[in-house]
Amino acid sequence: MRRLVRPLGIVAAGALVLLAATACATSSSGAGTPHPSLGAVTPVPPQGEVTATGTVLDAGGDVRLCLGPVAESFPPQCSGIPLEGWSWDGVEGAETSGDTTWGAYAVRGTYDGESFTATQPPVLLALYDPIALPDPTDGKPGAGDDATLAAIQAELPGRLGDSYLGSTPQDGWLWVDVVWDDGTWQDAADAEYGADLVVVRSAIRDMDG
Repeated sequence: MRRLVRPLGIVAAGALVLLAATACATSSSGAGTPHPSLGAVTPVPPQGEVTATGTVLDAGGDVRLCLGPVAESFPPQCSGIPLEGWSWDGVEGAETSGDTTWGAYAVRGTYDGESFTATQPPVLLALYDPIALPDPTDGKPGAGDDATLAAIQAELPGRLGDSYLGSTPQDGWLWVDVVWDDGTWQDAADAEYGADLVVVRSAIRDMDG
């Protein structure tokens, strides 16, 4: 009995046709359509002036705006983002220990994606009364259970890098605080996890927000 041997080129071509057909079928049905990964997109820096609240920490002339946790040491410590154009002249509410000066303020200025530049005198945080933001959940519980939210929470620091400030699970939602988001990360989180699990909050806010 003679064995039928097919040329490898014909077999390979057939496989390519099959893969192409499968890809077309997937694309036409909408299933498997790729979404931007939360760690693969970057928000566009804001245009114009913005506001941020936190601790301004000046360690020997290295001035930082700390939007996330601050270590409860004396003097306090934080990583923060570089703060340009800052002066302590006429600023109340500051404390000093050694070569470190710090205080809690609302700061107005511009943000280029890496550093914040103060353009107006700061407001002592105890006197600052910002406009309340609307609740993005409309008071409805999220769809996440403890295990799901904990799994998402564990991977966010590595995916968002230095922009990640912290996160808190509450009422089925994971509330995620970042330095700045123009909606890019929120959209990516919705696409990746579903629109009823993650709320991304930007520490830097537009002047009208």
